[in-house]
Amino acid sequence: QLQLVESGGGLVQPGGSLRLSCAASGFRLDYYAVGWFRQAPGKEREGVSCISRDGSTTDYADSVKGRFSIFRDNAKNTVYLQMNSLQFEDAADYYCAADENVIFGCTRHKFEYDYWGQGTQVTVSS
Repeated sequence: QLQLVESGGGLVQPGGSLRLSCAASGFRLDYYAVGWFRQAPGKEREGVSCISRDGSTTDYADSVKGRFSIFRDNAKNTVYLQMNSLQFEDAADYYCAADENVIFGCTRHKFEYDYWGQGTQVTVSS
């Protein structure tokens, strides 16, 4: 059974950091591009970042460039999202997803993704 499990969310103060993990089970994650998405209450799910199968290509939403970093450890079948300098606006449920169709590169368009995790909550509060 293909499964993605996110972890690492929690409560953090503005300016703090969190590292989210997206662990795959039942399939090899290195066969997929992976994206991180977030959804705040009352808002649409947006693509935050993505990474290609081999990790050579990454992309970030303008709102997180310079603060977030996506990377993967294919030996651990896991993709990470390092989030630094967190702001109130970063608070949301964060989801990872796997795209089985793209061969090179990655996309932050949610409709391209085939498998989704259940999400992990990030709260930014002083």
